Amino acid sequence: MCRQRPHGDAAAAGGHHEGGCMTTLKDDTERLHELGYAQELKRGMSGFSNFAVSFTIISILTGCLTTYSLGYLAGGPVAITWGWLLVGAFVMLVGAAMAEVCSSYPTAGGLYYWSAKLAPKNGPAWSWFTGWFNLIGQVAVTASIDFGFATFFATLLSLFKTDFVPTKWWLFIFYVITMVLHAALNTFGVNLVAKLNDVSVWWHVFGVLVVVAVLFLVPDDHQSAKDVFTKWNNETGWSFPGSGIYVFLIGCLLAQYTLTGYDASAHMTEETHDAEITGPKGIVRSVWVSVLAGWVLLIGLTFAIQSYDSATGTETGVPPAQIFIDAVGDTGGKLLLLIVIGAQLFCGAASITANSRMIYAFSRDGALPGMKSWYLPVSHSLLAAAPLAFPAFDQLLRTGDTDL
Repeated sequence: MCRQRPHGDAAAAGGHHEGGCMTTLKDDTERLHELGYAQELKRGMSGFSNFAVSFTIISILTGCLTTYSLGYLAGGPVAITWGWLLVGAFVMLVGAAMAEVCSSYPTAGGLYYWSAKLAPKNGPAWSWFTGWFNLIGQVAVTASIDFGFATFFATLLSLFKTDFVPTKWWLFIFYVITMVLHAALNTFGVNLVAKLNDVSVWWHVFGVLVVVAVLFLVPDDHQSAKDVFTKWNNETGWSFPGSGIYVFLIGCLLAQYTLTGYDASAHMTEETHDAEITGPKGIVRSVWVSVLAGWVLLIGLTFAIQSYDSATGTETGVPPAQIFIDAVGDTGGKLLLLIVIGAQLFCGAASITANSRMIYAFSRDGALPGMKSWYLPVSHSLLAAAPLAFPAFDQLLRTGDTDL
């Protein structure tokens, strides 16, 4: 919902303007001009939609379950349960700091633009390095999200079709199809993107509630609270003096991998109403909601483990899928896995949304090779498809076998 702010002639008239959104839109456009840019992208996103983009990219159902085995092998439930809260606290501090800067500089460039403005000297150099690290990270995480989806989808398919063997080439094919689908969805403009992310918020919220409730109510046996909160496990091979700290930090990558992408709220500010307020709120809200909901999800999943050996040694290659099946049976496990796969689809689409805006802004400032090809104002479809080639090539390099 747009918030009317008295401005100029409208203030003299008691703050009235034709439509509450008009004054806010005018203020947003003027502020963007002050920062050195024209209003080229359509401002069609509400504050909730801005929050939804970051919340969807964080996607606790995607990140927590994709990397759950990493946390278990490196620290076990201690790293999973307490590492999540530790990392979440630090991420909250980072998010609050980013939100403060975003309130002053609400542009699609986000971090690299802020670096240029805040650096005491050599601003362009700091901006260039920040931008490239940000861009490479976004490309990598987009690849990771959709390859994670391909892995979970192949696992689900093998559960329905027992003679199906998910080879690396099948994973790659599923991955490429998913990337093309996500790029295509992003070609229909910001309104569709906003609606998809709005739906995604509730998919994640109710999805977590369903998963945790089923894992709590259906199984006859659960792990003890002592195991969930204090059990230590180290299967990394590291055993030098003090290695426990190192192993714990590796296990914390579960949380660190998941709690990323909240800068998307900044990248979407040029398409968001009342951006200097709603953008920062989107960053902070997406982090704290994800931290709380993610902790509940991880505790529920760990309590539901029926056999640690079965979960870590599963033939599916996806420990959470095995935990679901062991806890609630084949049918229930498939349904829970379907909820996770839906969240991964939303997550990948939102990641390309943020990635494309980063490429747009970076090209607009002349920092990307071939910038005239990548810089496509307003709503050209190639803007959303631009990140597609890089992650696809990355996954092709990782594909070893040739048998379908």
